[in-house]
Amino acid sequence: MKKSARGIRRVLITGVTGSGGSYLADHILEHHPRVEVHGIARWRTAQSQRKTSEKIRMHECDLTDFSSVLRALQNSRPDAIFHIASHANVRASFDTPLAVLQNNVMGTANLFEAVRVTGMDPWLQLCSTSEVYGQVDPKWIPITEETPLNPVSPYAVSKTAQDLLGYSYFKSYGMRVIRTRMFTYFNPRRTDLFATAFARQVARIELGLQKELVHGNLESVRTFIDVRDASRAYWDAIMFGSPGEVYNIGGNTTMTVGDCLKKLVALAKKKIPTREAASLRRPVDVTLQIPCVDKFMNATGWKPRYSFDESLRLMLDHWRKEAKREAA
Repeated sequence: MKKSARGIRRVLITGVTGSGGSYLADHILEHHPRVEVHGIARWRTAQSQRKTSEKIRMHECDLTDFSSVLRALQNSRPDAIFHIASHANVRASFDTPLAVLQNNVMGTANLFEAVRVTGMDPWLQLCSTSEVYGQVDPKWIPITEETPLNPVSPYAVSKTAQDLLGYSYFKSYGMRVIRTRMFTYFNPRRTDLFATAFARQVARIELGLQKELVHGNLESVRTFIDVRDASRAYWDAIMFGSPGEVYNIGGNTTMTVGDCLKKLVALAKKKIPTREAASLRRPVDVTLQIPCVDKFMNATGWKPRYSFDESLRLMLDHWRKEAKREAA
């Protein structure tokens, strides 16, 4: 059941220069203007973010360097932390598994340890993923939070470790960790997501910048959510979620990846040739991801606001603008 707000006045977003973190920052700045937003990013990206949003107070920090994490926490002193930062490319994790595991697991461990040793007591939202469920037996569909974890990619293993670390620090040290497992979402700023890659290629083909759209497996079944609904869900998790709990977050439109591609191609201004590329297939794929989000909706009152078609148009409009810049 939804409860009263928690008086959050200062937040820290890890990975604020990334696609998910930047949308979350946009959401907070627009809808909660009295909240002071801090963000951390590696030194190579921190400067670029200042140019796009001067309202975000940036802290140069590498999560795999404990001393810089400690310093960022001491300087920001947040009431709430949104832990969004991760190496999140599932396909790439098969090629660079050790880098993904080192970054995601140790970065999270450093963050939790820094919170613990400083004695701070922030609310902490840990961004996990539906990938932790792996290839789900149809008897577990729709996927609830009680579905067994069965990660199959190095990325999914790293996120499972993050997820379990969050629960461990809640049980062991009383840290107010709230875990969220996000299902497939539309995010125009993240090019390694299949739907975003489709939209980018459609926009480039329309302007003659490439000849055909390449894709991987089109048979996987996904349930889609808009990134703006996802950002609002992260905020609601901090405001209304219970420490120690885990919540599935997802949309209400389910279809195959191939059907998603067909709907996007139907919006194109010219014929879009397509071709499967073997390099885009994963060694092990997760092909059935349909969530039950009742627990999260009952706890927070959240529900999706943007339709599937609105999400598609947001993504295609974004990449048409980018393609025009590229062509110019």
